[in-house]
Amino acid sequence: MSLIRRSNVFDPFSLDLFDPFDGFPFGSGSSGGSLVPRTSSDTAAFAGARIDWKETPEAHVFKADVPGLKKEEVKVEVEDGNILQISGERNKEQEEKTDTWHRVERSSGKFLRRFKLPDNAKAEQVKASMENGVLTVTVPKEEVKKPEVKSIQISG
Repeated sequence: MSLIRRSNVFDPFSLDLFDPFDGFPFGSGSSGGSLVPRTSSDTAAFAGARIDWKETPEAHVFKADVPGLKKEEVKVEVEDGNILQISGERNKEQEEKTDTWHRVERSSGKFLRRFKLPDNAKAEQVKASMENGVLTVTVPKEEVKKPEVKSIQISG
């Protein structure tokens, strides 16, 4: 797993891959909306990596399910100082000529998810770890300074 900071031109339309037909057996996908079941393409099959984002008093915490991937196959990047990008790829299993496949349900291909971090995120202090197929990315938060309350004496 690598943590890379880089700067690119920001594209507001590429923050997330969204398929409104995700989960439907006859979605848009590579079948073009026909009544033919979707087939997995290299990019779309694993594109919907599920990621949870929670905010604690100390940090923003992202958890991604990436079963079967090694940490070397996952990349965590911060672009333009405030875009967190999590990507990776699961390769197809090698086929042997003597193999007979009865069912193929596990997805393979690339995934990419992008999140615009809030202003209070310390993007330069991002930490990532992976355990049991779950990637955890922690982005510390800046302390919120409470405004001073000053009492004013009322005269008269």
